[in-house]
Amino acid sequence: MAGKRTFFGTDGIRGTANMAPMTVDIAQTLGQAAGLYFCRQSETGRQHRHTIIVGKDTRLSGYMIECALVSGFLSAGVDVVLLGPLPTPAVAFLTRSLRADLGVMISASHNPFTDNGIKLFGPDGFKLSDTVEAEIEALMAEDLSGQLASPAAIGRASRLNDAAGRYIESVKSSFPRGLRLDGLKIVLDCAHGSAYRVAPVALWELGAEVITLGASPDGLNINDGVGSTHPEALCAAVREHKADCGIALDGDADRVLIVNERGEIVDGDQILALIATLWQRLGCLKGTEIVATVMSNMGLEAYLATQGLSLYRTAVGDRYVVERMRQTGGNLGGEQSGHMVLSDYATTGDGLLAALQVLAALVETGKKASELCQLFTPYPQRLQNVPYHGANPMNHPALDDIVREAEEQLKGQGRLLLRASGTEPLIRVMVEAQDKALVDEVVERVSAHMRDLATD
Repeated sequence: MAGKRTFFGTDGIRGTANMAPMTVDIAQTLGQAAGLYFCRQSETGRQHRHTIIVGKDTRLSGYMIECALVSGFLSAGVDVVLLGPLPTPAVAFLTRSLRADLGVMISASHNPFTDNGIKLFGPDGFKLSDTVEAEIEALMAEDLSGQLASPAAIGRASRLNDAAGRYIESVKSSFPRGLRLDGLKIVLDCAHGSAYRVAPVALWELGAEVITLGASPDGLNINDGVGSTHPEALCAAVREHKADCGIALDGDADRVLIVNERGEIVDGDQILALIATLWQRLGCLKGTEIVATVMSNMGLEAYLATQGLSLYRTAVGDRYVVERMRQTGGNLGGEQSGHMVLSDYATTGDGLLAALQVLAALVETGKKASELCQLFTPYPQRLQNVPYHGANPMNHPALDDIVREAEEQLKGQGRLLLRASGTEPLIRVMVEAQDKALVDEVVERVSAHMRDLATD
């Protein structure tokens, strides 16, 4: 039985480039282990060429990680198809489309350029399960030298030159037939990331006037003051250009935030509410359950209830949203941070796909984004990060008392969420209630307690 995962976190492997676990040695070993894991004979017993596709975002360290991974895959006897810079959902799509054994995305998503990461997708285009990741990690701990390919069986590497075009056509096919974006002025922020080429082209081909931000990557500027985690420049540009709306993607384009014509941010909860309402009206919403995470606002839950819909909360991470959707057959889920999973069209979060659904609603209704994208009033919610060094305060024996005290203070009128970040040494303290003063009071008190535990 596979043991506990050491390298893999909530969204693949992630860390500072050139430091463990984002080193050449670990990436190469991962390539060998994953290559061997997926390098199996077909059911008929006949040999076939096993293939792994590899995409990346625009980080400087992507070249290093890519070369190390590819050398590991090739040494395991697997062929590799290189995609170049492409969004994470494009890698998931092409993994399934090309019938590859494995898809790999080299990206640290919304993190700064100093970080990088590795995400793995199975042949079905879905992220690997915790169990499979643990089994690959177990292989990484073995001596693999005796299992690698013979000189004549070493894999070959090639490049798919039309990868971007294939993804663009796939995304455009999700847009309702008969509709165009003619007359819409859109400011698009690509975060100097992996969508810097494909996203502007897709919107332009659908007829929009596109003003781009964050579309000049240099290897060091990904997510730097731009993208869905830094939407201030986009808000200002929407107002300056008198645009109909703005779209902010993150570094690997699996997240999206919308900015209305007033320059106001529309988060993932509001986007979920809009798409749920639209799809319910069109009769294409499967079931009555919308899947989100524990971070989604209670206001979203209350709004969905008025529409005869329910909200199911998972752990943080779009992979857990997808798992629930696959269990129940639902086709809509997402995160407040902007991961939107539209399973009729994609197997993972896709920021551009979700943005096109919002734009379709703008065209169909003729309404302004400020009217269309504000379906509920969020409950006051505050998130505060508490850094720690050394032992994780979430494992401290005094934690239960802190939580109990906070819940008594909220008196059932709100909720407290404490969780450790999956990518940084931070404890995230989130409090939500209808009374903002109460929210602030509980956040400050709990954060102070967590700081004390971090130094205990």
